[in-house]
Amino acid sequence: MTLRQQLGQSKRWVVKVGSSLVTNNGQGLNYELIDAWVSQIAALRQQGIQLVLVSSGAVAEGMKRLAWQKRPSAIYQLQAAAAIGQMGLVQAYESRFQQYDIHTAQVLLTHEDLVDRRRYLNARSTLRTLLDLGVVPIVNENDTVAVDEICFGDNDTLAALVGNLVEAELMVLLTDQLGMYESDPRQNPDAIMIRQRQVGDSELEKMAADGGVGSLGRGGMLTKVRAAERAARSGAATLITSGKTPGILQKIAAGEEVGTLITPVKQPLVARKQWLAGHMQLRGKLVLDDGAVSVLCHSGRSLLAVGVTAVEGDFSRGEVVACVGPDNREIARGLVNYDASDARKIIGQSSDTIESILGYVDASELIHRDNLVLV
Repeated sequence: MTLRQQLGQSKRWVVKVGSSLVTNNGQGLNYELIDAWVSQIAALRQQGIQLVLVSSGAVAEGMKRLAWQKRPSAIYQLQAAAAIGQMGLVQAYESRFQQYDIHTAQVLLTHEDLVDRRRYLNARSTLRTLLDLGVVPIVNENDTVAVDEICFGDNDTLAALVGNLVEAELMVLLTDQLGMYESDPRQNPDAIMIRQRQVGDSELEKMAADGGVGSLGRGGMLTKVRAAERAARSGAATLITSGKTPGILQKIAAGEEVGTLITPVKQPLVARKQWLAGHMQLRGKLVLDDGAVSVLCHSGRSLLAVGVTAVEGDFSRGEVVACVGPDNREIARGLVNYDASDARKIIGQSSDTIESILGYVDASELIHRDNLVLV
């Protein structure tokens, strides 16, 4: 089985569509393409693929509704355009997904949401819950309140960060080009398409820099290469290809050689586990009983509160803590689901009593196995 076939069979994707595609180069929402993507996403879900859709187009659609021919530079005008355009964009997706009995959810994020650890975890929990419920999250930057994102952000970067958030295996960046070329194909008809490269290739950014930036969008091929580098941090591969190609998502799922594939150096689980294992800023410690030590070391399961006998330190939810045995020897480390004060209240208790003790429940485990690494 080829690498592309393996990626086609992966079970969690992030798909990003750009402004030029969504808004038909500024001529209003491109309902024909939106219909095509929704149909393909519905088919992918039948194959068991969970998918997050990151969609540009709010500002461009707002400009269309306001009859603005040129993207404004004033922040308040961009925010107004985003607020107006977001209504049409979401309605377009919602009405079309309903034809397939698929629920959608609008998720507006700022980069600040993904920098603050607590907000990061809240966003992560929400997105993963939506995916588990069979909902298609439609993500966009919260342009109406985020000043810096409008000036400097781009949805390629947001897609990569969302990929990190949900631990996607594949990020698909749909653009108006068939892929990435060694030179700008709009200027050079003989430009050669790049079929596959690895993250860190020194020539990628140089070749990407030769591409242009659309009048409606905020990024070009360079932002896509840099987004691929971000996505690779959690082990995701990136595929850059044309959103206008009929059945493009099905072609990707079938492992066809379309677009430009940028592969990570490490596999997803390896990348994440290495990040955890090398984390130097341990915020606290959980002392485990012998049973919990055995479960972690031999069964590869999550750490439950019932197997913890003591909590040391003052940590917050989402920070990295050490897990030590009765002899104080470190067994593992991972991202904890509760802050220190709440963890102290539930240690030694079964998971089904967490809500009655705390008045809420964020997770049934103190540390999920995906966020825990043996050391």
